[in-house]
Amino acid sequence: MSVVVRIPTPLQKFTQNQSAVEVGGTTIDGVVGELDTRFPGIRERLCDDSGAIRKFINLYLNDEDIRFMDGEKTAVQDGDELAIIPAIAGGRR
Repeated sequence: MSVVVRIPTPLQKFTQNQSAVEVGGTTIDGVVGELDTRFPGIRERLCDDSGAIRKFINLYLNDEDIRFMDGEKTAVQDGDELAIIPAIAGGRR
């Protein structure tokens, strides 16, 4: 089973500058684990010390926010697309 993961520019240094990679897995957690196996260090950027997705990292499976699904336990299917979107904050007062 293969899932396409869209990698944001700040994390592409881990994926040899690839903006998309294909990895296996049956859940979001499995996909993140496979990402880290292939691209060591990327999990630390996506997950906190307890293994949960960091609050400022948004993951969208086929345009659906996984927070409104089953979170890291959300099942993935062959051909799904997972987009990693870092939250953007700031602005002017």
